[in-house]
Amino acid sequence: MVIGAALVLFIASFLDLASCSGSLCNSVDYPNAWDNLGLGLGVYMAGVIGGALVVVARALPQPRKVAGLDLGTVGVVLTVSTAWALLWWLIDFSDSGAGLILGFLAALVLAGGAVATPLVPALRVGLVPAPRPAAPQPYGAQPPAGYGYPGAPQQPYGGQPQPGQPYGAQPQAAPQPQGQQPQPAGDFSPFWFAVPVTRPLFAEDNASSQIAELAPGTWYLAVEQRGPNLVAQTQDGRRGVLQDTSGIQRG
Repeated sequence: MVIGAALVLFIASFLDLASCSGSLCNSVDYPNAWDNLGLGLGVYMAGVIGGALVVVARALPQPRKVAGLDLGTVGVVLTVSTAWALLWWLIDFSDSGAGLILGFLAALVLAGGAVATPLVPALRVGLVPAPRPAAPQPYGAQPPAGYGYPGAPQQPYGGQPQPGQPYGAQPQAAPQPQGQQPQPAGDFSPFWFAVPVTRPLFAEDNASSQIAELAPGTWYLAVEQRGPNLVAQTQDGRRGVLQDTSGIQRG
């Protein structure tokens, strides 16, 4: 809807701003929005750029900010300002042409779609679908490597299987020196997970301060469990607390 409205708005910028009726109108050449750069660039193209920013923000797996401003928020502001400006241009012209009428309708739809995107659940679905879980590997095949792949824990680097150990059995723990007791292992083991919908990640020392936003289709590493919450690490190394863990997909 946003893409279509932005395209109609761009086309409307080339149509006449005013209209008239009668034989004298055949000799009149009415201007379009591009005869006034303030209207063409400052109003029509501002709305088109705003729609493009909204679409780009929805297509990215994680929110992007420029100069501290979210791309989607900037796009919404531009589309609303375009609809507001064209409303007054439409009121100011006594004989409005197709360029103003069609441009205002397109800007109104564009602004409505941009504002409703973060509010309506059906519009919050990512434009890029989340990847499906990896299919089971054939017998004996090694899982692919790379950051973000939720593979099973591997044998420690440099570890060698013990002689005579049955195939597929777990390696035996090395004998502890006399008088040294083995340390008890914790119940929690780090694992990869993905969220079904966009969810906030809060600071570890401040439960109300959001530091990042987890997006569907990306694997994150759970490094610690604190009651019902998880301490998660993003791909850029930031750590925070995921308070809503319902419906997460474990790797």
